[in-house]
Amino acid sequence: MHTRLSRWAVVTVSAGLIVCSWLADFISANSAAFTLADALMLGAALVAGWPVVRAAISALIARDIGIDALVSVAAIGAIAIGNYWEAAAVTFLFAIGGALENATLTKTRNALQELVAIAPDIAYVLRDGSPVEVAASSVRSGETVVIQNGGKVPVDGTIIDGSGTLDQASITGESLPVDRGVGEKVYAGTILTSGFLSVKATGIGADTTLARIIHRVEQAQDAKARTQTMMERFSRWYTPAIIILALISGLLMHNLELALTLLVIGCPGALVISIPVAIVSGIGRAARDGILIKGGEFLETVANVDLVAVDKTGTLTCGAPALTDVISLDPDISSDELLAWAARAEAGSEHPLAQPIVAAGRRAGLDVSLPDAFESLPGRGVRAHIGKMVVLVGNARLVEREHVSDPHGAALHQAGRLAARGRTPMIVALQGRAIGVIGVADRIRDQAAPMVRALHAAGVNDVVMLTGDTQPIAQAVAEQTGVDTVYAELLPEDKLEHVAALRERGHTVAMVGDGVNDAPALATADIGVAMGAAGSPAAVETADIALMADDLMRLPQALNLAKRTRMVMRENIVIALATVVVLIAGVFAGGVTMALGMLVHEASVLVVIANAMRLLRAHKGEGLPLRGASERAVAPARDNQAHSMTQR
Repeated sequence: MHTRLSRWAVVTVSAGLIVCSWLADFISANSAAFTLADALMLGAALVAGWPVVRAAISALIARDIGIDALVSVAAIGAIAIGNYWEAAAVTFLFAIGGALENATLTKTRNALQELVAIAPDIAYVLRDGSPVEVAASSVRSGETVVIQNGGKVPVDGTIIDGSGTLDQASITGESLPVDRGVGEKVYAGTILTSGFLSVKATGIGADTTLARIIHRVEQAQDAKARTQTMMERFSRWYTPAIIILALISGLLMHNLELALTLLVIGCPGALVISIPVAIVSGIGRAARDGILIKGGEFLETVANVDLVAVDKTGTLTCGAPALTDVISLDPDISSDELLAWAARAEAGSEHPLAQPIVAAGRRAGLDVSLPDAFESLPGRGVRAHIGKMVVLVGNARLVEREHVSDPHGAALHQAGRLAARGRTPMIVALQGRAIGVIGVADRIRDQAAPMVRALHAAGVNDVVMLTGDTQPIAQAVAEQTGVDTVYAELLPEDKLEHVAALRERGHTVAMVGDGVNDAPALATADIGVAMGAAGSPAAVETADIALMADDLMRLPQALNLAKRTRMVMRENIVIALATVVVLIAGVFAGGVTMALGMLVHEASVLVVIANAMRLLRAHKGEGLPLRGASERAVAPARDNQAHSMTQR
């Protein structure tokens, strides 16, 4: 704040002295060599120019010839030849340009300021059985924090009592509030819009998700892109070149004022600011939407991505199996009766495929009590005794090994049909005779197919699935989601090798995964993307892109934003260079004075900043649909579910 006030104080005082100089010149008829008007104009130049000269000296000590040095030389030269107005105009315009630039750059960082602003200051902690108001930073891990309706959540934690609706937009970018209850996580900085919560603190102070986000955005906005580094190298050569051009031109044309004017209009201010302001704006916009990008270099790389590799389980699919099919082969046994036999048999099993069958039985109101006796048949399924009946549930090998009667091969036929559709089929036999087949599958996410279409629309040529599941299952998921290429039955190291091979073919690869089994592949890809990173401190800190919400549509949104940012960078470079070229041509052609050149130069700086600030606005096509609209749009696809569990 002090720096901002001092910048505008310099501008105000300098402007006042210039106006007083004009008034003195208008009132006075003094024909002396050095008048009061000249003194006031010189004073204006000194007030506005001293901070510039001081900055130039500091830069020269650090062996850096920058914009301040060019303006200082031009202003001192103008004073030396008695052109006080030019000296005052150049320094005043440079000062006002610097103040406006500082103000607008501050505005481009408003996403970070908003994050800091939402950090709660106080918390209500249960101590000695009563809620006590304390500073949020003084809450201890393990303490119970109470949050009332309308209050901010001061810590990361787990709900131990109560329920409510939370606005998590500040953390995940979700447009709609979410319902949370006992056992679920909450994050500092979110707002309880209704309900009452008691939360056990697990993350406090700098260990909260919000604090990690703020830290990441700070680092990312200061990180440099390759283009920015290139432009800084260019400016180190460009500035001395302008000085040499001005010196040679002045000597050849015997015109010191022309040389000084070239120094002013050759300032690469817009060029230097063109890239960092775009990076700050792009990363700020992404953070506001729940997309954390590691830095300018990664933002630029994302814009070049032409191939996206995705894990299947937990990314394209929900990661949790569900019952999809109940097919009775006996006209005397209904679907509910078939499910009841299977659910009771599986009630004694701890296999992942047993859980969705038992859960479906409970939802249907069936008896899912434990069987009288239970035996696991490794690699085949289970055998259960229910009363006097023996129930078998398992895969196709069960039919052969347990000598199950399967008239006309009906059970094997149905099992094969389900497997071809991406289900895991399980044959149910009663007293040694196959009575039906049930199918279990990992549901495809509603957003999977729309995401693949959006990635193609964003310029991704190939969406590749890397999965440890079987080829038929993976292919079924690919057909329903629109994935272009499938690599199945892969170990984690196989995924790494495939990503490396794709990069060797010249692709810029983004890898999307859960960050655990996919960690080697994520590290090998040009861009590693972590989904649903709000609950994973490691993902927030290490992923090149961390999508805070478990929302697939954030990925194409990130790609589109990166491409927009790259376009703004290029536009800014063109604007900056074109301005300098036109001004230099104008100086040699006549008509561009030192003051006019500085005015146009500062205007170009502001144009570049304003162009970058467009990134802060949500762009048409990048906004995410409301949850209800999204679900309606993909409702027809819900019947086309696919599986991700390996046959047992």
